[in-house]
Amino acid sequence: MLTSHNRFPYSAITERPQFNWPGEKRLAVHLCLNLEHFAYNEGLGLSYSPGIAHPNTYNWAWREYGNRVGVWRIIDLCNRLGLPLSVLLNSACYDHCPQVLEALRARGDEILGHGRTNSEHQNNFSEAEERVLIQEVTDAITQHEGRAPAGWLSPGVNPSNLTPDLLQEAGYSYILDWPLDDQPVWINTRNGRLLSVPYPHEVNDIPAIALHDTTAEGFANMIIDNFDEMLEQSADQPLVFGISIHAFLIGQPYRLRHFRRAMEHIAQHRDKIWFTTTGAIAQHFIDHDQPAGGQGR
Repeated sequence: MLTSHNRFPYSAITERPQFNWPGEKRLAVHLCLNLEHFAYNEGLGLSYSPGIAHPNTYNWAWREYGNRVGVWRIIDLCNRLGLPLSVLLNSACYDHCPQVLEALRARGDEILGHGRTNSEHQNNFSEAEERVLIQEVTDAITQHEGRAPAGWLSPGVNPSNLTPDLLQEAGYSYILDWPLDDQPVWINTRNGRLLSVPYPHEVNDIPAIALHDTTAEGFANMIIDNFDEMLEQSADQPLVFGISIHAFLIGQPYRLRHFRRAMEHIAQHRDKIWFTTTGAIAQHFIDHDQPAGGQGR
């Protein structure tokens, strides 16, 4: 027998119960903005300077462009199109760039936990250390936003084996670490269950652009093609389409121009879809007690 996570059983999407999203819509769309801050010259982080040890000034500054410039371009775009954001937040941003959080708060965007900083991954922590990390992030978001976060994406999308258990015990209702389905899936934990909301690995600018060298035009076309195909598929099964972006990548002017084209395409179909936040998707699913992924209640 192969080693298993023992979190959920296999389920074919063609064998699941039918349901609708609000307004009798069949396709839910959410846009995730990763808002991150990195330690200078230490810790983890994506390297974009081959041959130079990371971290370093070049890579730190590359990422910081998103907090200083790129995020403001993205906020302006979403304001113009009336699009909500699901903000995956490194809590270190509260001290580093509070103006960004003020702008997102004024828009009413959802704030999710995304660790303290992407310079560290919770998979490297002991259970006690990870519990402290989760609590520190939860407390910071609760203090600044007036409500506790309901969702979590692990830094580097690198959870530990205990992350679902610790999140459920800390009061979280959903997680984004498992890109395995186009519908939410219940994950068993040692003291209950946690909902996995679809988070994109493919339609995500980090793997697409930074790792696989997809062009700005190619990434925009990827978003459009994925949307058009899922809109057709949703006639048979209700689906979730997630888009993940980072301000230091999509906020670059030449990428933003193509990204705007993709978002305008989706916005033109607003009457056919539910464009919402990850938290709203999770809450609708939970409220209707759907047996996600074929798993029983």
